[in-house]
Amino acid sequence: MSVDIVIEVDNKPGTLATVAAAISDAGVNLAAATCIGRGDKAELHILVPHAEPVRHALALTHQAVITREHEVVVAEVHDRPGELADLARKIAEAGVNVDTIYVATGNRVVFGSDDIDGLRRALAD
Repeated sequence: MSVDIVIEVDNKPGTLATVAAAISDAGVNLAAATCIGRGDKAELHILVPHAEPVRHALALTHQAVITREHEVVVAEVHDRPGELADLARKIAEAGVNVDTIYVATGNRVVFGSDDIDGLRRALAD
């Protein structure tokens, strides 16, 4: 299982280093991360195998707040033009709406949806 954890952080120098160090010190490897934010706060998405150690590590830092977490599907892909379009077409044909997408290490794409079972079925082919 893979979990996308969304963390609200202060958008200032050093916050990412503090959060990443806390997660690393807890023995958790980040398989992916993306951050969006231009104001005082930013939204950091991280991909981890289990949420509990991350929750615990971040609670100790007082630097970040987990706003949500949800199971996601991670698809192995070829690094070539059209790969995302092909996967998106399969998902659309299955009638599944995607609410999260980002790239992970090792030529993988992370997809999230309210219909996680439908998403799994769509990407299983």
